[in-house]
Amino acid sequence: MIAKVFPIPLKPGKQAEAEAIVRKFAPLGPGAEPGTLSFRVYRDPARPDYLLFVEHFADQEAYAAHTGSPAYRELIAQAFGDLIVEFVELDHDLVVSV
Repeated sequence: MIAKVFPIPLKPGKQAEAEAIVRKFAPLGPGAEPGTLSFRVYRDPARPDYLLFVEHFADQEAYAAHTGSPAYRELIAQAFGDLIVEFVELDHDLVVSV
């Protein structure tokens, strides 16, 4: 399993638009991908114009399928991509899970 974390600062005033895009994307992309184990997007109530993505994939092939999907290309790479300030991808290794 691989874990990906994406702290995403958004352009000012784009919070609602960004959240609408990820809500639309979730069932079309991650929700339809057998190798996507979890897809969670968090908002920080103390930090406007920011989202935190936490995603888990079965393996690297599953992640490649996720980022190569038509839904990802249209909704995340294009529409969501136009709303962000910076894209940072952080890989994490699991230490413990309950």
